Amino acid sequence: MDPTQQDDAYTIVIFRGPRAKPLRLSFPRHILRNILIIGVVLLLADIAVLSHYVVRTQEVWELQSLRSEVLSSRQQVSAFSDAFDGLKSRVLSIKEMNQRMRVMLGIEVERSDGDLLNGRGGEETPIENDAVGQGAPVVNEATQAGMLAAREQPRTTLLIPRLGASEAEAATMERGVRQEITWLLNEIWHQESATQKLMDEAEKRKDRWNATPSIWPVRGWVTSGFGPRLSPFAGRPALHDGLDIGAAQRTPVRAPAYGRVTAIGYHAKLGHIVRLDHGYGIETLYGHMAKHLVKRGQRIKRGDVIGLVGSSGLSTGPHLHYMIKVKGRAVNPRQYILE
Repeated sequence: MDPTQQDDAYTIVIFRGPRAKPLRLSFPRHILRNILIIGVVLLLADIAVLSHYVVRTQEVWELQSLRSEVLSSRQQVSAFSDAFDGLKSRVLSIKEMNQRMRVMLGIEVERSDGDLLNGRGGEETPIENDAVGQGAPVVNEATQAGMLAAREQPRTTLLIPRLGASEAEAATMERGVRQEITWLLNEIWHQESATQKLMDEAEKRKDRWNATPSIWPVRGWVTSGFGPRLSPFAGRPALHDGLDIGAAQRTPVRAPAYGRVTAIGYHAKLGHIVRLDHGYGIETLYGHMAKHLVKRGQRIKRGDVIGLVGSSGLSTGPHLHYMIKVKGRAVNPRQYILE
């Protein structure tokens, strides 16, 4: 072997036993150097891949954490939105109650409200056919109530941020939430002020309050509301001047306010009736009763039983015809019921 070649190579001697000839393996230096370089390069590549994997894993964990926070924020905003809507509904209910109290105290002009339907009867005024024929709609009270609620209910809803929303979108959502909260705070302050004023006015008008109908005369369900309806007897459009309240036969009928009995008797259409004069231009009438339990001229307090539910007169089933007149004009009894 060339000595020069031996100087440029590495030899590995493997002893296989005391009698066996040693095994010699020679490797040129440049081959080992190349192998070492390749090993170092592979090691560095492994370190780079491992570092990249660690960085990406950390980014994935951060992204998952961010997603969890966003989802939690969405749930919190959704819960806040639901609570806000509930609070807004309560404020609007207080507003409606204040409006009814104004009507009952004579502070505001009456307006129509809504109710439902089913055993009907009572006195009514026919509507001319030409008025209906020209396209005049017969609006029931449920429709009126829906129109009123749509007009008064502010159509605003809290926005829930979506995942990946831009800063501009987030700012718009925040501005919307601030506007909602500002509206609610202003409305709460206004209704609190209005309620306090109404309480002060009610204290001043205590006698009138005692004489103003404010409760259901009988517990039941509204079978025919106040206003335009299709007559169950004539089959034509007619104006119904009260509420028909369905209830079981001989259910007690109670006076809704302090008053004096001005009329009892039998009416061809309304059957057994009782009329109460509450003063201040307010009268109430109760029809279709099975019998009356009061006498003419008797003084009545709110909650006193004045008769029993029946189906006398022109009636399709047991119910009470409840009518309120203010200064001789029939008004919607719903405006005078606080319960």
